[in-house]
Amino acid sequence: MSKKEKTQVEEMDRGVYDIKNKFTYRSKTEKGLTEDIIRQISAEKNEPEWMLEYRLKALEIFNQKSNPTWGPDLSEVDINEITTYIRPDADLSDDWNKVPEEIRDTFDKLGIPEAEKESLLSGVGAQYDSEVVYHSIQKHLLDQGVIYTDFETGLHEYPEIVKKYFQKCITPNLHKYAALHYAVWSGGSFVYVPEGVKVDIPLQSYFRLNAPGAGQFEHTLIIVEDDAYCHFIEGCSAPKYNVVNLHAGAVELFVGKNSTLRYSTIENWSRNMYNLNTKRAIVEENGKIEWVSGSFGSKVSMLYPASILVGENASSEFTGISFAGEGQNLDTGAQVVHAAPHTKSTIYTKSISKGGGVAIYRGLVDIHENAYGSKNSTSCESLMLDSMSRSDTIPSINIKNNNIDMGHEAKIGRISDSVIFYLMTRGISEEEAKQMVVRGFAEPIAKELPLEYAVEMNNLINLELVGSIG
Repeated sequence: MSKKEKTQVEEMDRGVYDIKNKFTYRSKTEKGLTEDIIRQISAEKNEPEWMLEYRLKALEIFNQKSNPTWGPDLSEVDINEITTYIRPDADLSDDWNKVPEEIRDTFDKLGIPEAEKESLLSGVGAQYDSEVVYHSIQKHLLDQGVIYTDFETGLHEYPEIVKKYFQKCITPNLHKYAALHYAVWSGGSFVYVPEGVKVDIPLQSYFRLNAPGAGQFEHTLIIVEDDAYCHFIEGCSAPKYNVVNLHAGAVELFVGKNSTLRYSTIENWSRNMYNLNTKRAIVEENGKIEWVSGSFGSKVSMLYPASILVGENASSEFTGISFAGEGQNLDTGAQVVHAAPHTKSTIYTKSISKGGGVAIYRGLVDIHENAYGSKNSTSCESLMLDSMSRSDTIPSINIKNNNIDMGHEAKIGRISDSVIFYLMTRGISEEEAKQMVVRGFAEPIAKELPLEYAVEMNNLINLELVGSIG
């Protein structure tokens, strides 16, 4: 028998998500990470000198830091085997017809242009490998002063805003892969919602990684000023390869006084992907951050969106689901820092594991001395579909004052044989009965997602379950 490659991806037809386009590019860096590569990326983008300095400092930090000693094993991630920057053979356009046909066809099959045509979205961005190839925003938002563009355009056209907020929510010192991100970031989204403006119809950015052995490092920066509202949707996917791919994006969110930001994500990476993404929000007085997160795909995920509640009565709601199948280790959760009085947070997560998959909830609730009158409620539910799979809840709770209300609940279980038997007595096959139970378990999360993403999540669950239980 021939020896399997180090990263062996299970052969499973993932439909449109496994579309592989021919690997073409306009330019790219060599594999690895050096000062010359950093300078090449910065020169390609014609960046200001201060951004290059930020990149080079982040490179120093990356080289100094080690992989985390907790969580999944990251020893397979070898930066010397990763291409950190690939410019696709396409220019940024606000006209889908001007996007190269092969790239456009991929996004068509993923349903991105269709959602825009049906006015389900008020703005759309589409990134392919390391650069955004399409971006648009409806005129009525422009007339109200809303900015929604790719991050490079934001850097060049609004440098004062970018410099004010960039690296203020997530610093390169946070961990090794935050430093990597700041050294090689490329693409992403820039959103600015002025005071008093309500962006009720969502904005959406979709990130597609096509190249094998590559990394994607998009940077998303969203600023919602006082008394404003925005719903932002993020979608991610990649086809499967038998080499390691790496995702280490960063999302920096700033929520003003009396404002609400809803951030919805479905991550549908392939099983050769290490998803080491970082997301954080800073929330001011009476502001609210709402996270809705679905983690599917990837060989390994380490993702813990964080809410820093710095204003009195600020609040955070996190709703998340993960599905770990054979060969997957999804280490996900949420973090909340209560740094002001009367702040409130809820964390509600569900995980499903099958085929020996590992689904871990890892969370942090940190209540500061001055955060009197604060409240947190955390609920974690796990469903294991067989005896090979694993599910753990690993909460970390730091409480520095006594005038708070804190609750934590965790449940781990398997599908009830009696429920399956009951459904089978009603003429339903055993496999379909189990699928119904799993979909019912996931339904509270699905209803929080935009319609097209709820449909995608149910499709992904069905895909994972076909022939896998029984």
